[in-house]
Amino acid sequence: MAVSTGRWFGFGFNQFGQVANRREREGDGKVLEPVTVTVHSPGKAGQRPADRSSLRKMSPAWSYTACLGDDGSTYLFGFVDGCPWRQMCINKQAHQDCTDILSSEKYLLMLWQDRVECRDIQKLCTGAATGDLTWTRQLKNGEKQCTALPLIPGGYVTTTPPFYKPLSPQLRARKLALGSEHAVLLSCDLTVYSWGSGRHGQLGHGGVEDEAEPRIVEALHGLAMAEVAAGGWHSVSSSASGDLYVWGWNESGQLGLPAKSCSEEKQRKTSWQKGLSGKVTPSLGDANNRVIKSANKKADGDDSNVFISIQSFPALLDLPEESEVSKVSCGSRHSAVITREGNLFTWGWGNYGQLGHGQTNSSDLPRLVEYFVQNRLSVLDVVCGTWNTFVFAQQEEF
Repeated sequence: MAVSTGRWFGFGFNQFGQVANRREREGDGKVLEPVTVTVHSPGKAGQRPADRSSLRKMSPAWSYTACLGDDGSTYLFGFVDGCPWRQMCINKQAHQDCTDILSSEKYLLMLWQDRVECRDIQKLCTGAATGDLTWTRQLKNGEKQCTALPLIPGGYVTTTPPFYKPLSPQLRARKLALGSEHAVLLSCDLTVYSWGSGRHGQLGHGGVEDEAEPRIVEALHGLAMAEVAAGGWHSVSSSASGDLYVWGWNESGQLGLPAKSCSEEKQRKTSWQKGLSGKVTPSLGDANNRVIKSANKKADGDDSNVFISIQSFPALLDLPEESEVSKVSCGSRHSAVITREGNLFTWGWGNYGQLGHGQTNSSDLPRLVEYFVQNRLSVLDVVCGTWNTFVFAQQEEF
């Protein structure tokens, strides 16, 4: 079996063209199924269109998306330079040979072998010759072996001042994921740590207290973990053997555990459909439903209508057909994983189509994104934005 060159796809929130440009999708600002990501910068000398297979990194902010090309050029598309549906390429000599990027609404972090820089997006987009550089940190010769952002030698960077935060060298960080208010770290000995806000159980320590410093997630201690991801207020991790663990806020089913909002959404749809046929359906409020704070707490009696609001300990989540996980990512209130077979599963809040199922329903059950299977595409990477999702996949040729 030969595998052809891959390409990036996107789906979800597209109000400003941050997933697909105007020619591909306009409408209501929602892309419900995967579309190919295309970036270009017409009308400016030296800014050639980018081949879709040459984009190696996606870093979505809320209103725009930044992507990194193989040649070190950075492309921005969405709400750029004060207007929606804009695209531009940062291909100046000073910006070439960039090795990694990390974006937010206000700042763009760019990594080179010898330094990391933070640039003001507004000033960068307006073409200001000077003033867009907000912060920089030089890396010493012995520090050039960088991993992926936000990790840099000695600590990590964030997209809010003071931009750099040190980490204890005893942690020996391997991967780091930043959520809205918390961080989840995987150490080189495959141990998971977390810190920051814990008000939605997103730290996985069994409570809702904050942690100022990295603390081992005891429930996973002793397990060899391989991947970590942090969403708005939830966390996901997978083990070296492919098991999936989830914890934190489950308001929209983003943990893949029973969520009241998803049940109500299904009930409204069912009631509407039965109403059309003249049948009367009792409302969800008539049922004996209970919302509990954690799946670790047992409710008395029948648990069939018990919903999980906050899961403060990591919970093992089974995927259909006992699939093993190879990669994880989290949006604000949705989650996505890639299996070792190259399939993509998504769940959680789906109001903008960020789950990729061709609809805007939310789901508290992991669902296979059938588009990639139907088109014989093997998924290799997934990056969740706040309300959208980007996927790198290769065409399988038999």
